[in-house]
Amino acid sequence: MRTVQDWFAAGRSRRPRRAFVWDLRLALLALAADVLVLWIDREEQGDPRAVVLLTVWLAVPIALRRVLLWPALLMLLPAVAAPALVPTQPLTLPIAFIVLTYTAGSRLSLRGAITAGLLLWVPVVFAPLAVPMMVDGYQLPVAYLALNNTLIGLVVFLVGRAVHGRRVTARALEDRAVTAEANQRALAEQAVADERRRIARELHDVVAHNVSVMGVLATGARRVLRTDTDAADGALTTIEETSRSAMRELRRMLGVLRTETEPAAELAPQPGIAGLEALAEQVRDAGLPVTLRVDGTPAELEPGVALTVYRIVQEALTNALKHAGPATAQVRLSFGVYWLIVEVFDTGRGPLPGSEHGAGHGLVGMRERVALYGGTLRVGPRPGGGFRVYAKIPVD
Repeated sequence: MRTVQDWFAAGRSRRPRRAFVWDLRLALLALAADVLVLWIDREEQGDPRAVVLLTVWLAVPIALRRVLLWPALLMLLPAVAAPALVPTQPLTLPIAFIVLTYTAGSRLSLRGAITAGLLLWVPVVFAPLAVPMMVDGYQLPVAYLALNNTLIGLVVFLVGRAVHGRRVTARALEDRAVTAEANQRALAEQAVADERRRIARELHDVVAHNVSVMGVLATGARRVLRTDTDAADGALTTIEETSRSAMRELRRMLGVLRTETEPAAELAPQPGIAGLEALAEQVRDAGLPVTLRVDGTPAELEPGVALTVYRIVQEALTNALKHAGPATAQVRLSFGVYWLIVEVFDTGRGPLPGSEHGAGHGLVGMRERVALYGGTLRVGPRPGGGFRVYAKIPVD
């Protein structure tokens, strides 16, 4: 049962209904051409009914060639005897053989295409031996007809195989592109997930620190509540501010996942703005001259924002150290009323063609961090050379 289904499905188009409509139009066009020729030469043709019947018979395989290829080929085989049955060879006869040979060559496997080609053209090549072809009372040489039919069949078959090869190549490239896109998407999603888990650990440390401070202050306020009200009031005010900061951090943690299998975060304090000078010094020692510039009045930042600024500068300087070559780098912090701007740029050679500079997981992490606090990030080559990282983060 499965073999019969495969036999019927061989060479079928991916869109059989649409293919059938187009092939039906081609068959009707060939049929109309034959009918027109018969009508023009009706006085010389005699009774054209046999020719019309043969033309209709030949049009059916043309219409079915991309829906039922093998049945169409078998249906075409009896037409080899047409020269012995009808006085005039219709135009649809060579058209049908050429079209179905091309279809078999372009849509079947090599073995199937060769089988179909031999099935169609071996009878055609040897038919002149049984039925000589006459033109204006002159019998054409059998060798000439055999060679002519062989060349026609071979050329059409090779054209079909060339189209088949192009289709196979295009399909393989398409599948490869789809696979590569899926892999790239999976890698990007994995990078985002890993970075979010890292951010979750760091935010956990920030919030845990705030909660611990509130606990200590609450204990102290309770102890001095009756003896020193001013100290208790100050402690409660600090608790209020710290709790609001912690709540903001907790809201930003929504949607950020952390797996239970990851190790607990370190107990060391997270770096912030104050650690940028030490970071710049470390990069200088590694061989990249770095200057740090601060514009405006530095405001007291939330721990999460300060950590984000530090990580952005750290990643940008690391990329410059890897890719800039002999160059210098500069870090600029601009404090405004509502925004904090972080800009890191170098004067190096910029990203090399084909390098991963600008497309690695580090810059993915930058985007995640900045987006977590409602900011924007732009990275790319500088017009004068080098690379630039620009982040704009709102300050509550």
